[in-house]
Amino acid sequence: MGERCCAVLRVLVLQAAWALAGGQVRYSVPEEAKAGTVVGRLAQDLGLEAGEAEARRLRLVAQGRRASVEVSGASGALLVSSRLDREELCGKSAPCALRLEVLLERPLRVFHVQLEVTDINDNAPMFPAARKNLSIAELTTMPGSRFPLEGASDADIGANAQLSYTLSPSEHFSLDLQKTEEDGESLFLVLRKSLDRETIPVHRLVLTATDGGRPSLTGTMELVISVLDVNDNMPQFNQSVYKVQLPENAERGTLVIKLNATDLDEGSNSKVSYSLQILSPQDGRDIFRIDRNSGEIRLTGDLDFEDVSLYRLQVDATDNGTPPLSGHCKVVLEVLDVNDNAPEVWVTSLSVPVPEDASVGTVVALLSVSDRDSGANGRVRCWVWPAAPFGLEATFTGSYSLVLREALDRERVSEYEVEVRAEDGGAPALGARRGLRVPVSDVNDNAPLFAQAVYTVLARENNAAGAELARLWARDPDEAGNGRVSYSVWEGAAGGVGAAAGSGWRAASSYVSVDAESGRVWALQPLDYEELQVLQFEVRAVDAGEPPLCGNATVQLFVLDENDNAPALLPPAGSAPEAGAVAAEAASSSSSLVGPVSGSGTLWAWAAWGVPAGQVVAKIHAVDADSGYNAWLRYELWEPRAKGPFRVGLYSGEVSTARPLDEADGPRHTLLIVVRDHGEPARSATATLSVSLLEANEAALAAGSSAASSGSGSRSALGVDVGGAAASAATNVWLVVAICAVSSLFLLALVLYGASRWAPRTAVLSGPGPTTLVCASEVGSWSYSQRHSRSLCVADGAAKSDLMVFSPNFPPPPPGAAPKDTQPEPSALLHTVSDTVLLSFVLSQTLAPLSA
Repeated sequence: MGERCCAVLRVLVLQAAWALAGGQVRYSVPEEAKAGTVVGRLAQDLGLEAGEAEARRLRLVAQGRRASVEVSGASGALLVSSRLDREELCGKSAPCALRLEVLLERPLRVFHVQLEVTDINDNAPMFPAARKNLSIAELTTMPGSRFPLEGASDADIGANAQLSYTLSPSEHFSLDLQKTEEDGESLFLVLRKSLDRETIPVHRLVLTATDGGRPSLTGTMELVISVLDVNDNMPQFNQSVYKVQLPENAERGTLVIKLNATDLDEGSNSKVSYSLQILSPQDGRDIFRIDRNSGEIRLTGDLDFEDVSLYRLQVDATDNGTPPLSGHCKVVLEVLDVNDNAPEVWVTSLSVPVPEDASVGTVVALLSVSDRDSGANGRVRCWVWPAAPFGLEATFTGSYSLVLREALDRERVSEYEVEVRAEDGGAPALGARRGLRVPVSDVNDNAPLFAQAVYTVLARENNAAGAELARLWARDPDEAGNGRVSYSVWEGAAGGVGAAAGSGWRAASSYVSVDAESGRVWALQPLDYEELQVLQFEVRAVDAGEPPLCGNATVQLFVLDENDNAPALLPPAGSAPEAGAVAAEAASSSSSLVGPVSGSGTLWAWAAWGVPAGQVVAKIHAVDADSGYNAWLRYELWEPRAKGPFRVGLYSGEVSTARPLDEADGPRHTLLIVVRDHGEPARSATATLSVSLLEANEAALAAGSSAASSGSGSRSALGVDVGGAAASAATNVWLVVAICAVSSLFLLALVLYGASRWAPRTAVLSGPGPTTLVCASEVGSWSYSQRHSRSLCVADGAAKSDLMVFSPNFPPPPPGAAPKDTQPEPSALLHTVSDTVLLSFVLSQTLAPLSA
């Protein structure tokens, strides 16, 4: 329990330290630490659970230079990966702090870690040279004279770089170390006692430099002092320290400073030559050059404020005396910063592609911006071009996040070329650009869309199964599976006579099908206009996205009629008075006169001699299953070709007398009647009508017998020669009886006729009949469905199918045609029976019992 409390307390302390540090973790590690050394438990310090560091890919992001550390994927600890040399990483800078960026994914977060590399005493002091030669005149060089020495340098910092100097024991020389804020440490060799060249011509001393490390390290330099004679005045400068400023962009050959040293001696002892030594930094020897005679110091290399901002030079002025004497001064050169470094932009992390439904504020990339210049020249401002739909948000100094500012639409823009621009505050300002390509990934946000909401398709009947009827296409602007569209048929309704009254409702999928990939609509079976006129169904387009989206289009398929049905002859109505005794004889034949023929039959009719012109003898009934002009029938008398006593109504099919009949016309006439439609090509049927000419009473008797025979279902034998005397005698007897009966009942017939003629009639309209009705009139014959037909009944008698009122389904004929051969207005189509035929009907009903 105590350990758990300690752990909780430790976490709270870490969180508090984290909050106080502004979200930055700090570690320190000594340089030269071995590879694998644990710097810190980074995952634990960031508040991550065990195993979360590896799951969220905890890692370091390099920023230009090798960090020599890494993050353990398993434990989340920060480890030393390679040799850490503080002097190589930071030089003389103190403290040596490495700024690291740590990335976490899911969600993406960035943390800043500051790693301080502490110094150890791993560098011994070093002198510029292993031996230093000095020349000092005897006697004239007074005790207390000071000779500058180049001090040692130590790459370490702090106490490890604090040097102390010792000189090997000598009664003539000692050391003096002076420290000032302006020129730092100055080491001098001090003459304590006058030299005697004759006693000791050369003094060899050892100068030792010791640093402040534990354990301390040392460096030595040998001092070889030659004792000279006579020349006792050294050159003197006006100042001991000269301060100079130069901009870092100064060109080579630029004059730094011109020095002048004077020597009070005369002659060769006063002639001065100059030499230059670089005190710091050690690698600046090739940047400056001094003219030995004039003392001018000029640039021979390039200055860079970002590398070295301050140079310390030592100038020696040596005369030509014997021995030569030297004067010394220091030149401190301050390098001034100019805006010569453009900002640098690094992309430390890039999360692409970005889904088009990403929310505003989504982090797309992490960037790091820096400028090596200082002051205003190093202050950088950043922005994004174009300004939409992305923007920059500053996270820490020099760190930015590229975030989403507006909603994306891949169908409008599928990829963005984003440019991050940076500009410093120098004059003139310098800038940098970093291009980013941000692709947008697709999501299924668009449903397939047809070009039309309703498609109208026209198809002729009798098409081949599998024929293409139409091709539909739906556009889906999404890509890949989200934009891949498949098509299917939704059930619709079939409209037409056959579909409505025949076999019941049939699904649209029994007629048509749609190819799932191409959207091609094709027929599953041949279409029949007589069965189906209109088919309406829906085609659905569904994409392959998740979830799938769909769009619908309505297809209206209109079937166009073809002339594929020939006229068909109907059997004669046995009760029709105008037909007389009619019998049908089935016969199969074809006619080459007017195109396709459906069949032929032989009909019999009787007419009385002496009937006036225009008397209807018979009526041909025919129907055509087609519609429109394809079902508009006309009747033609094909044989006899010559002008005969009969004619046929062009559109009514009524066979009537062309003139009054007499005995010269012969007893029998055979008529060949052709029934043709108006289709292209036209189809036809033929009917053969045999008309027998009889006396008026024989015709009436034959008509009555035919009607009675038709009512009982037997065929009439009249119109055929019986032969033999017995048959002739029987006929004459019955004729006498008939004449008597006619004379007796003539008056009664007139009364009945008048009563039926002038008595008030009640017209009753009946509903649709179970079969197809035929209209027979002066203007032709048409067949119509039950929806368009109406029967007209007279009084309380049976309905006559020949008397009808209907609405035709074809347009009116062109103007100018003959009144009898043109189609009249539908409302005027009413046919009545002539008086003569009605009388014949009454007589036949009277004589029927007698003939039986």
